[in-house]
Amino acid sequence: MATLLMVESWLHSTGLCLPPIIRRLGHEYVLLTRDPALYPPTADGRPHPVVAEADEIVVADTNSPEAVVEAASALASRRPVDGVLSTCDYYLDTVAAVAAALGLPGARPEVMRRANQKHLVRAALDDAGLPNPRFAVVADWKHARAAAQRIGTPLVAKPVDLNAGTAVEIIRDEAALKDAFWAVAGLERNTRGQPLRRLLLLEERLRGQEVSVEAVTYGGTTTVIGITDKSVTAPPACVESGHMFPARLDPGVAREVEDFVRDVLAAIGYTHGLSHTEVMITPDGPRLVEVNPRQGGGYIFDLVDVVTGTHPLEMLVDLALGRMPRLGTETIRSRRATARSAAVVFVMSPRQGTVRRISGLEALEADPRVHRWTMTPAPVTAHRPRDNDAYIGHVLVADPDGDAARAHAETLVGGLRLHFDDGETAQPLGIPSGLVMTPPPATAVSHLR
Repeated sequence: MATLLMVESWLHSTGLCLPPIIRRLGHEYVLLTRDPALYPPTADGRPHPVVAEADEIVVADTNSPEAVVEAASALASRRPVDGVLSTCDYYLDTVAAVAAALGLPGARPEVMRRANQKHLVRAALDDAGLPNPRFAVVADWKHARAAAQRIGTPLVAKPVDLNAGTAVEIIRDEAALKDAFWAVAGLERNTRGQPLRRLLLLEERLRGQEVSVEAVTYGGTTTVIGITDKSVTAPPACVESGHMFPARLDPGVAREVEDFVRDVLAAIGYTHGLSHTEVMITPDGPRLVEVNPRQGGGYIFDLVDVVTGTHPLEMLVDLALGRMPRLGTETIRSRRATARSAAVVFVMSPRQGTVRRISGLEALEADPRVHRWTMTPAPVTAHRPRDNDAYIGHVLVADPDGDAARAHAETLVGGLRLHFDDGETAQPLGIPSGLVMTPPPATAVSHLR
């Protein structure tokens, strides 16, 4: 049994999944947090797993890397610490600093800092001679306006150090650029209270098919787990509306994308860790959207698990302990796999208002291809999506025989109706109308499998 140090965590998604995985693998962990109350009870009233499953809780200022290193060193002086990890993007730099200070496995601190700063990744690609869209990083309105004129519209504007699609906009004119600039300039801290750089990254807008490459790098060698397709809402806010794993790609295109991602990770010096690299397949070849030095979010880790039988969070634990991740057999696929494709589609509202009821859920209950579904209990205050916090729920579908998981998930979500308190009824955002559900095998199942 090993002892891991967990430096904070996400509240949902990976935050709920990692604690029981650590226990199932026979290990224990110490939670290092600035406040255990950051992890409230779950919707069913149970203590949050991050707190409940911890063998010990250490309180320190996790927004100070120096304080975390000091607390971790004190912990290591009185009990073994075999590895350090976090599922939360905002603490990956700190995790790397702790690993370096304690002599534990992990990415080099300077590499993790680069990987988490979008403009530094762009610069690294330029330095390596890799194809890159035109870009500029700006700190004031004068330079933002000049850079936009140089790059040309439409372009993409995003903060250099936020995640989950926060403040990412498609810019078509100067008014939109000004709004985007001042929105980022006014963001002083992220959701964890950490100071932001308040820099705006402007990028040439890429056109094509967007995918993400899920990979694990160990000892400097990157193994691609698979490629995920993705769909997004219409501009100006491009919010992820769904994913399918694996993506349906021509084998030659898939190889080109995988090779490109290996080159990108090498360019930023990434030699140890999981990665979720977003790529646009353009007419001129693959181009980088973003690097994320972590497992894929948006339940991509669940899709990978269903299809390959290997959970990325198990790989995260292995990497933290300095072990080569278990990748199953048949390349990646293992005997625990239950499907040939899996997809998640997110439920979002097409308008602002209070959703009093969601109808059509009985179809989710009755369909054996539904691996899991979750909806926020009504009433729900809904908004048109600006980032990934707009999700009302999600439906995760597995296709045991082929690549129809996304189509079926979209059909199911398209059959739902959102009933607002003003009497209006609406279909979830971004789902094509007129979809006809294919009859599933007649087997009733629970909403959580």
